[in-house]
Amino acid sequence: MADMERVFCVMFSCLVVVLCNTQEQYRGKNGRDFTDKIQGSAWPQPKSLTTSMTQRTLDASVFQFRVSTPSERCDIIDQAFIRYRNYVFGTDVDTLKFKPKSRHASRSDPLLRKATPLEALTVKIDTNCDGYPNLDSDESYTLQITEDGTEASIQASQVWGALRGLETFSQLVFQNSFGTFVVNATAVNDVPRFKHRGVLLDTSRHFLSMRVLKENLELMSQNKFNVFHWHIVDDQSFPYESNTFPDMSVKGAYSPRHVYTYENVKEIIEFARLRGIRVIPEYDTPGHTQSWGKAIEDLLTKCYKGTEWTGEYGPINPALNSTFDFLEKFFTEISQVFPDHYMHLGGDEVSFTCWESNPDITKFMQAMGFGKKYSALEEYYMQRLINIVNGVKKGYMIWQEVIDNGAKVADDSVVHIWKRGLFEAELAKVTGLGYKAILSAPWYVNIISYGDDWKKYYKIEPLSFNGTASQKALIMGGETCIWGEFVDDTNLTPRLWPRASAIAERLWSPANVNDSGKAMGRLEEHRCRLIRRGFPAEPVNGPGFCDYEY
Repeated sequence: MADMERVFCVMFSCLVVVLCNTQEQYRGKNGRDFTDKIQGSAWPQPKSLTTSMTQRTLDASVFQFRVSTPSERCDIIDQAFIRYRNYVFGTDVDTLKFKPKSRHASRSDPLLRKATPLEALTVKIDTNCDGYPNLDSDESYTLQITEDGTEASIQASQVWGALRGLETFSQLVFQNSFGTFVVNATAVNDVPRFKHRGVLLDTSRHFLSMRVLKENLELMSQNKFNVFHWHIVDDQSFPYESNTFPDMSVKGAYSPRHVYTYENVKEIIEFARLRGIRVIPEYDTPGHTQSWGKAIEDLLTKCYKGTEWTGEYGPINPALNSTFDFLEKFFTEISQVFPDHYMHLGGDEVSFTCWESNPDITKFMQAMGFGKKYSALEEYYMQRLINIVNGVKKGYMIWQEVIDNGAKVADDSVVHIWKRGLFEAELAKVTGLGYKAILSAPWYVNIISYGDDWKKYYKIEPLSFNGTASQKALIMGGETCIWGEFVDDTNLTPRLWPRASAIAERLWSPANVNDSGKAMGRLEEHRCRLIRRGFPAEPVNGPGFCDYEY
């Protein structure tokens, strides 16, 4: 950028999204290249944002968050006002470490003499401000920060849109070089591109503490994710404490300390609700269930070599009626604990080898007329499980192998695409069969590399497959996944953020917001904003600095 243009921006403390969004990097005095932050920029990029150089000042001792009428208040919006006051003006609370440069703006700031102070942000919500978010929740909002007048405003049909608008407002406010809180006059008209925007966390390979789960739910809300896909159990451990089958965690968890009680689960669901985040639990079967078999007798298939049992177990045994009696009781409990309409039933990586070796399974296959088609056995199992889930009035998601293996499932199944490679072909196939789909394949952030690898996530276009308009309408959205084999409390948050922020923008913003070069400055500012708010978000653009260190 030319020197005069840079001076122009600094003089007016302008929102550089307008004048400077072509900048990517500049060379420091020590010869290193580092990304220039764009103060007061939004992430993810709103659908429509118009701003001017007219700046408004905010005084923490005067400024108020409020609703337009008392009837629009509820715990969701009341707690959001507390959070966002802290995020805008700073706090001394340990979990939110941001402290402003100065509690009072410098008297030498010339802006104080000419700018009109902004005294309030008023939120208007059209419908009742309560309940749980769901797939059809309306997250749209408008935000108006005018050039004069004492109030800014957020208008939203539902409280979920108001939450997203509050996040955008908090991002537009910044402190200038004098320590004055300022925001440019701005008009935002925003709505997410996809309804399902999720983060998968794995609490089986390594147990994640309540503190870290909440920390990441908070970060999800600040990136406008709206789904917590909780991969809560797996082969390695069963940390969910079941009221119906308490021995499953007693025998299947790593230890009595590594367990989520009923109260813990409800606490996470409530924490997420207050941030407009749905909690979708995954209880993956018939594979990935070794920890289940430690407590439930005859649930798993015995594996044979010839006529001898090897002492090992394989997937859940679909040949026994007792299997489905257990599943009905267990999933009835799950349906009552988790309020969201959807649960994830898994279905991935089911090895047929153990089933093939078991003589009782062979007899069952013959009796059912399956011959040696073990995909038919898988289809039989999944359909019976789906019938159970239908019986408790829940929707369901399954991993793509169920479809890849030739199984036919109910038309309203949601297929989760996870296998890397030609995921475009998989999307075309699954939607061609009429199923709804969620994409995760290119967004496994547990796979790390040296350098700015967020760019490879950012370039992904979920609808770039060969399909009709009606097929593409079946794409509900996507999820970023961070599996737990090498992730625990010590490294989850910095490994995930702000790399996952790149995926958040691809799922929220319009399709044409896809230039990583233009996004770099905004992402750098967003990362520094997360640092300022007290979260250990790692560097993603190489050498640089933030005004606030973690």
